[in-house]
Amino acid sequence: MIKKLRVDHRLLHGQVAFSWTSALNADCILIACDAVVSDELRKTTMKTAKPNGVKLVIKSISDSVKALNSGVTDKYKLFIVVESIADAATLIQNVDAIQALNLGGTKATDATRNISKAVNITSEEEQILKELVADGVDVTIQMVPEDTPVPVEKAL
Repeated sequence: MIKKLRVDHRLLHGQVAFSWTSALNADCILIACDAVVSDELRKTTMKTAKPNGVKLVIKSISDSVKALNSGVTDKYKLFIVVESIADAATLIQNVDAIQALNLGGTKATDATRNISKAVNITSEEEQILKELVADGVDVTIQMVPEDTPVPVEKAL
């Protein structure tokens, strides 16, 4: 059962590892990120950051889609974390079970504009978010579980 899909450019860190995992009562975290799969240092860092008693799985985006659609993840209370809005959109478009997206943090760059405390988007990402909302996906901005979720359309 997919508990939440979250975009957070930092992937697995304190907020994700403890606050969100606990609030969701998740027993498995799926890091879906092509760059991390081949980066042994990042994988090792994430393995040390995961909460005790919670399974951590790191897969590419395409392997994540296959696993989510195959049913092998159905036994878990799954928390999925991706690095980018584009990766989240790919999962949403290819996995029917995902109907909501949490925006937690995206990096500020010269090409982005700030739409909330920790969410910065490019014009291409804004278009992706508008398309997801138009398709009926519940897209919210929420840094920590204690915050009130803000519908992304209010921030765009």
